Amino acid sequence: MGALANFIVLADAVDSVQRFVSAFVLVYTLLILAYIITSWIRLPYSLWLNRIQRFLYDVCEPYLRIFRRVLPPLGPLDLSPVIAIFALLLAERVINSLLTRL
Repeated sequence: MGALANFIVLADAVDSVQRFVSAFVLVYTLLILAYIITSWIRLPYSLWLNRIQRFLYDVCEPYLRIFRRVLPPLGPLDLSPVIAIFALLLAERVINSLLTRL
C-alpha cells in the first residue's frame, strides 16, 4: 500500500504544479496585455491609475526587456510583448510536458 500512496501523492503534487504553472502564465499574460493597453491609451492623471501603471511597468518591463535586447527595433512597432507571450506559452507547454512524464 505504501507504493500506491506515494504514487497518489506524487500525482497530486504534479497536478498542483501544473495548475500553478498554467495559472501563473495566464495571469502574467493578462498583466502584459494590460501593460500594452495602458501604454497605448493616455489615461487622465489619478493617483490610483498612476500606481496601477507603475505596478504594471515594474512587473512586465524586466521580462520584456529581455526580448527587446534580442529583437531589432522596427520603428514604432514593438514586437517584444508578442514574442514574450509566445515564450511564456511555450515554456508552459514544455514544463507541463515534462511534469506529465513524471
